[in-house]
Amino acid sequence: MTESSQIAPLNLLATCPKGIEGLLADELMALGAVPGKTTVAGVYFSASQETAYRVCLWSRLANRVILLLSREAMVGTAEQVRDVVARLDWGRHLAVGKTLAVDFHGRSDHIRHTRFGAQTVKDGIVDALQLAGQVRPDVDTKSPDLRIYAHLHRANLTIGIDLAGESLHRRGYRRDVGHAPLKENLAAALLVRAGWPERAKVGEPLLDPLCGAGTLLIEAALIAADQAPNLNRERFGFHGWAGHNEPMWCELKREAEARASIGRKRCKTQLIGFDQSPAALSAAKANAMRAGIPALLSLHGQSLIQLTRPESLTAEQGLLITNPPYGERLGELPELVRLYAQLGEKTKALFPGWTLALFTGNPDLGHRLGLRAHKQYALKNGALDAKLLLMEIGLPRANDVVSKNGKPEQSGQSGANVGQPAGANGKPAVSENAQMFANRLAKNQKRLKKWLKHSGEACYRIYDADMPEYALAVDRYGDRVHVQEYVAPSSINPAQAQKRLFDALEVLPDALEVDPSNIYVKRRERQTGTTQYQKRDASGERFEVREGSARLWVNLRDYLDTGLFLDHRPVRRMLGEMASGKRFLNLFCYTATATVQAGLGGASDSVSVDMSNTYLEWARDNFALNKLDPRLHRVVRDDCFRWLETANAEFDLIFMDPPTFSNSKKMRDTLDIQRDHPRLVELAMARLAPGGTLVFSNNQRRFKLDDALAERYQVEEITSRTFDPDFQRRTNLHHVFLLQHKP
Repeated sequence: MTESSQIAPLNLLATCPKGIEGLLADELMALGAVPGKTTVAGVYFSASQETAYRVCLWSRLANRVILLLSREAMVGTAEQVRDVVARLDWGRHLAVGKTLAVDFHGRSDHIRHTRFGAQTVKDGIVDALQLAGQVRPDVDTKSPDLRIYAHLHRANLTIGIDLAGESLHRRGYRRDVGHAPLKENLAAALLVRAGWPERAKVGEPLLDPLCGAGTLLIEAALIAADQAPNLNRERFGFHGWAGHNEPMWCELKREAEARASIGRKRCKTQLIGFDQSPAALSAAKANAMRAGIPALLSLHGQSLIQLTRPESLTAEQGLLITNPPYGERLGELPELVRLYAQLGEKTKALFPGWTLALFTGNPDLGHRLGLRAHKQYALKNGALDAKLLLMEIGLPRANDVVSKNGKPEQSGQSGANVGQPAGANGKPAVSENAQMFANRLAKNQKRLKKWLKHSGEACYRIYDADMPEYALAVDRYGDRVHVQEYVAPSSINPAQAQKRLFDALEVLPDALEVDPSNIYVKRRERQTGTTQYQKRDASGERFEVREGSARLWVNLRDYLDTGLFLDHRPVRRMLGEMASGKRFLNLFCYTATATVQAGLGGASDSVSVDMSNTYLEWARDNFALNKLDPRLHRVVRDDCFRWLETANAEFDLIFMDPPTFSNSKKMRDTLDIQRDHPRLVELAMARLAPGGTLVFSNNQRRFKLDDALAERYQVEEITSRTFDPDFQRRTNLHHVFLLQHKP
């Protein structure tokens, strides 16, 4: 390129994460550029070539810096795209022998795939070069000399040169990024929003109590030390550009290296990180070393509950900034509710007068801190909506004495942690309603104590929506707890329902003396078809429980139901007592826990029928756990209607517990138990031997047995006798009937 063309302003586009466009525009101006129109995830600007290089080197917020070559409207077909590209003078940008790659974004009615769009742009470039008599360039999608940017949106086509090459957020210091990492430029944006550049200039300290691999700390150190974020990058996109000015670039880099050297020496700011994971701290140390600022960080291996204020940290003001986990799945919440509550308590106790900047994808969890956010910023963390909450940490009250390590001590009246009263034993305070919920759990546990001691049961229900505000079912499985949230009716504010769930999860661990990691949460909605059996997760995390003399596998994480219907415990016990010497049939058998009890009760043989391979395999595992002979106790995969219509065997004892409704594709027809139970019972009775018993159960709350069945067979409803003490408050959970042939 000529000298005059290098001096003339260039038209450019800087891209960035959504939500920080305004910050990027300010940064571009500070670097000497002239910002123009702001778009979603990008800012248009003009700058000299030197300033464009400076942006690539110094921008902490941008992803890419695009040298714009063409912006055309009314472009939609492949031919139109190719023509626009072919009109450009590619000889000014791509030197002979250099490779290229095209990054195509967007689509139109005619271009529906990015690969086809990239191929079309490449063809236009080849046309232009061959028309100019130049050699056809090669394509290298992994490490091209020149990366072409193409964006087609609403018939507007933008073509440019990617001066950054690889995204600028990849500083080069992270190798093992771990799970769902916080991108470096997003971390820098959080720091800017929290006022860190200004705080660093006056020497305020910064602390991350959950630092992980140290991204926030390292970005904060680069800012404090005046080190260009991409100083250690070996190659930029402009290195393969025909217009590249190497002397200009070298001078800019030398200047940045000198500033970094001086900045690191002058930086006295305390940058402190804590994490309980040795692997995370090891990664943080390695990342800091690669970033060139290892001496600026102080890293400590402590969990949040162990967190103390370092004695060297004497500043009255500072910035606490952290990006704790925030649970994309319901089952992750029990530990996180406790984590956020602990974070709030530690923050208020140890760092009064400081500012807390919390980045979370679940603002409702952020509210568990007991601090009020004076500012909130909506951002994106990848595809997830997230918020940065800025909170001022209140100073101790007059009757609080703060010890040297920042912990409050009682003085005069009963002491309290900063900003919010502490609960008993210094634990996080909870709402009055949450305490009432905890008291109800304790009351129910006490009520069941005598029965549990007598029965020896380890799996039982503690709570079932006893309080309307807390619409939960809480079941105990040994040292683990299974929580099912009933979806609130439309009249209930979802935010309020969410808050109550979090209240409950906060008090559950202490109320039931269980570790938060052993609490599993599900949301129980109205089920259709076989949705109650469908996977929610794929952990394979199952464990053994006992029910009477039976040993059974349960899984609290992967499915809505656990493999063991607790309310049917008395029915299974009854089947075990009735089964001695009898041929047993279990229809809609699920995990065949009833068959296990019948087998242990002395059934001569059994057949268990279900449509699910997953649950029949589970049934086989239950049989093996109880040493039931698979030659005598068989499982059959079939539609129960079809199996009953074609079977010719007789059974002395039949248990049938069909779902309320099913439209499974594996079934010939849909099943509505109220509508279809007469036919289903008739088919089952046809397989029942004289003198035998059909135990018919279902979970339709308003179920009514067909009168014709009562006329044809001996029918006895025993529902009231099939609830143990843990289910006697909700005696409409199921209905159970005994049917026999009339003499």
